[in-house]
Amino acid sequence: MRHEAPGTDLHDGQGAAGAAAIAADLGLDSKVLVLNRVYVALRVITARRAFALLVRDAAEIVHVEQGHYYNYTLTSWLEVSQLARQFEPDAHDWVRTVRMHIAVPRVIRLLGYDRVPDEGVKLNRRNLFARDRNRCQYCGRLYTTSELSIDHVTPRAHGGPDTWDNLVCACLRCNARKGGRTPDQAGMKLVRKPVRPKRNPLITVRLGSDKYQSWKAFLDEAYWSVELDK
Repeated sequence: MRHEAPGTDLHDGQGAAGAAAIAADLGLDSKVLVLNRVYVALRVITARRAFALLVRDAAEIVHVEQGHYYNYTLTSWLEVSQLARQFEPDAHDWVRTVRMHIAVPRVIRLLGYDRVPDEGVKLNRRNLFARDRNRCQYCGRLYTTSELSIDHVTPRAHGGPDTWDNLVCACLRCNARKGGRTPDQAGMKLVRKPVRPKRNPLITVRLGSDKYQSWKAFLDEAYWSVELDK
């Protein structure tokens, strides 16, 4: 269901000024899920980038409410934002323009992009920390990224590869204790077996917040139900 509404402070003669006002608002650091034209999830971007796409009419807003999808242009979303600001202000993140507050959409759909994303997840430190949720996989404690290291379960000296199922987060103390040994040799146990994520693990972290529950409607339900139960 697509909604239109007359009047906006972004698409009229002051469109550039409105966009500049939005760009200065801290609410633009919120995260937005991007879908392609056929509603397949592509990536997560900042609200700043999402509004830039909406201002150019390259995307529309997809709002999920009680199991139904509602499609809005940026113009019509302004009207929705005014009602949301009045009746459910805590349910949204907000950006402020000269004239009004605008609710940050949780999901947008690209209007001219049909490609399906690559299912592969890049193996890097950020994704490893996200997969293991910043927990040492030996002692189970939560740490900041600066207090964590990447450990080879089977050490490189023993032929251990740089793969998802052989790399885990480890606190500095546990990593030093394990040294160049396998967990069995060091008398240590893994909290859980490391596996390759099916989708970007950073999205899993976002789904822990009630604000991002609408994302689940566009992601693999079987996969996410398993992840959220852990």
